[in-house]
Amino acid sequence: MKVLFVEPPKVFWFVMGEYMPPPLGILQLAAYLESKNDTWDIQVVDSQAEGFGWKKLQHHLEQAEPDVVVLSALATCNTFTVLRAVEIAKKANPDVKTVVGGQHFTALADESLSTYPEIDFVVRGEGEVTLYELVRGLDNNQSPVDVKGLSFRNGTKIFHNPPRPFIKNLDDLPFPGYHFVSQHMKKYNFKMMAYTGAGYALVEASRGCAYKCTFCSQWQHWGGKWRPKSPARIADEMEHIYNEYGISFLWLTDDNLGLGKRTSALCDEIINRGLSEDITWFMQARSDEIIKNKHNLPKLRKAGNYWIMAGLERHDNEVLQDYHKGIKASDAKLSMDLLKENDIFSQATLITGDRKDSHESIQGLRDFVNYVDPDLAIFMILTPFPGTPLYETASKQGWLEDNNWANYDMVHAVMPTEHLTRMEVQEELYQCYRSFYGSMRRRISGVFSRNKFKRQTYRYMAGQGLLQALRDLY
Repeated sequence: MKVLFVEPPKVFWFVMGEYMPPPLGILQLAAYLESKNDTWDIQVVDSQAEGFGWKKLQHHLEQAEPDVVVLSALATCNTFTVLRAVEIAKKANPDVKTVVGGQHFTALADESLSTYPEIDFVVRGEGEVTLYELVRGLDNNQSPVDVKGLSFRNGTKIFHNPPRPFIKNLDDLPFPGYHFVSQHMKKYNFKMMAYTGAGYALVEASRGCAYKCTFCSQWQHWGGKWRPKSPARIADEMEHIYNEYGISFLWLTDDNLGLGKRTSALCDEIINRGLSEDITWFMQARSDEIIKNKHNLPKLRKAGNYWIMAGLERHDNEVLQDYHKGIKASDAKLSMDLLKENDIFSQATLITGDRKDSHESIQGLRDFVNYVDPDLAIFMILTPFPGTPLYETASKQGWLEDNNWANYDMVHAVMPTEHLTRMEVQEELYQCYRSFYGSMRRRISGVFSRNKFKRQTYRYMAGQGLLQALRDLY
């Protein structure tokens, strides 16, 4: 049995500049299959690292002759990229079995199987065990009818097997299979964030989130539960990546790892192992968590955490409540100031295009962000991703004016507000970036900042033409 995992050619999100992340999702799945059956021929092809366009990918698939092709679970905006790769796989070999998964295809499993005959199987939810049981069944010519968490087509009928229970102990999972792409490890980079020569790797420290923000597809995908790995297990993986591949810039991918006792214990592990002298790492955190655990910030900085991103989202508490965000706008300024005081680069994400937004309300958001003054601000348009309460509401109410999944990238407006057209929402996004980064004082202070990450980021952004790229969207 030959299983080929494919990260297809895709366009990266230009707002974050030039970067090439390793394909963590399929590396995790490949490692799990390998741990369960070392007789299978398991390979990973990363089209970005390989420099593959569509023709080269097709040639590779024709030469590799896999029995099963598993596509990387990409964001909704990359749906058509996945579908094109599936079509190419079938063109190379009509008998190959194709598998997709991730949040988008989990949420739209029935629609995807009904619309795209090139898809054979959809792995819903957590993928490791479901994929293993599927491949094992295919290897033994068994029906997939008993594989929990699987959707598939049999003739003209579509079947959705019962959901799969979540893995109880994430520590039991093997390290992601970076050895499958070891020849490319030096190619992975994040030029805006990681210093030259640091490399770039991803570490998953937990899965899910206990909060239920209406615009977020993560919490529902993971069942509204938060399951962490142990601090020792996380540190083991970080140490492994550094020692084996020399990668010293790590992104903890968690939606909400938290800054409490577990993260404090992780910092102790990193410091006690001497890793804090060699690695730097980035994470996301809530503004209320930053304030609640401000006593832990010096330890985070000592352990190599130089960069934290917080979803401040909005300046109006009513909208935050509508989102079920669970934070207060008044926390924003203090949380960002606390990070700066501890020499931790502060990044904020903000949302425009709320259903009630007007020119005046978004001007209020711009004024709010300029007052809060994070080191870096990323503005995004409210986007109804499949699998979210927002998507269900927008679909029922007829708000959606753009059904092209490629535009579901948080920088294209796919629905209007009560007061603004989609084009006006798009213009307001541009004005948000212009307001924040057009400040000469902010640009000069960034370029000459004593914080090396802020200094590096602003010098990098100065040459990227972000504002012009946003202007070119419309």
